[in-house]
Amino acid sequence: MNKTHIVKYSAEDIQEKIGQGEDFTDWQRVNALRDADIERAMRDDPDWQEFIDIDWSKAEMVYPKKKKAISIRLDDDIVDYFQSSGKGYQTRINAVLRHFLNEQKRLTK
Repeated sequence: MNKTHIVKYSAEDIQEKIGQGEDFTDWQRVNALRDADIERAMRDDPDWQEFIDIDWSKAEMVYPKKKKAISIRLDDDIVDYFQSSGKGYQTRINAVLRHFLNEQKRLTK
């Protein structure tokens, strides 16, 4: 990749360009896409390969809640496991705990 051709825009710059009619998106083409067209494009996209056959029907929208900073002691292997998957490991630990909490609430109803 030739770095001399990389251009950066802020969100404000983009909004200004759209306001000036510099939007190059073909919205008629996008709006005309059918679900089958979108699915075909996803299957052809290598970035979607590991996600394409996931059952998203039980997915939940999760909105960030205010977090409370605490100090917690966890086993080394637990921390190593979550850290090995990269940045955001504390968020993933929180998600596992959130799932456990939701299941406990569901079971006690």
